[in-house]
Amino acid sequence: MTLVTIVKCHWLGRAGYKRVWDLQLELHSRIASGHHPPSLLLLEHEPVITVGRHGDSSNVYSSLDELASRGLELHNIERGGDVTFHGPGQLIGYPLLNIKALGLSVAGYLRSLEESLIMLLSEHNLTASRERGFTGVWHETGKVAAIGIAVKRWVTFHGFALNVTTDLGYFDLINPCGLSRPVTSIQQLTGLILDCRQTAHSYLKAFKTAFGVETSELTSGWPSLS
Repeated sequence: MTLVTIVKCHWLGRAGYKRVWDLQLELHSRIASGHHPPSLLLLEHEPVITVGRHGDSSNVYSSLDELASRGLELHNIERGGDVTFHGPGQLIGYPLLNIKALGLSVAGYLRSLEESLIMLLSEHNLTASRERGFTGVWHETGKVAAIGIAVKRWVTFHGFALNVTTDLGYFDLINPCGLSRPVTSIQQLTGLILDCRQTAHSYLKAFKTAFGVETSELTSGWPSLS
């Protein structure tokens, strides 16, 4: 009899980047050692620019002082990918999953993550897809979701950023993902002003289908580490 993986799901609300990053690292260690169940963190971030491990700092167009004057932090992190922006109106998802237990390769995990977002967007009558040679989810008018992950000891962390009602003007401060390509959002494409928490609830169905797992209810609040 095959056991079904049950993923614990948490809605963190709006949170600063460093605090959630620290939480991911702690959860990753516990999950990799078998002392915590697989988890999915869903949230919005305070405005922040992050640069992945292979990122090019020249893709950040503003100085640290200029970013700070606009209330943005800058973090160099261990995920894949280049430069991106996170902020209010953007649904952030950080799955912490043992992909070996799910029978997935890293590439297979990325494709499943993309598929979950494509399915979510289809609920709003949006046709989105992958682009060959690139990671993320695209509408014909621009990139609607960025993906950058890290995997250690078979356990994933970092994840995706889906533009829901994001202020796209922030992307003028960077060359998003180093691709010199436009970005878009659900609001820009449909006119809908969706709540990120409700979008997070909707995402769980797509996540379960794409990964073949079950999930807990989406619990408001931070996971207990005691």
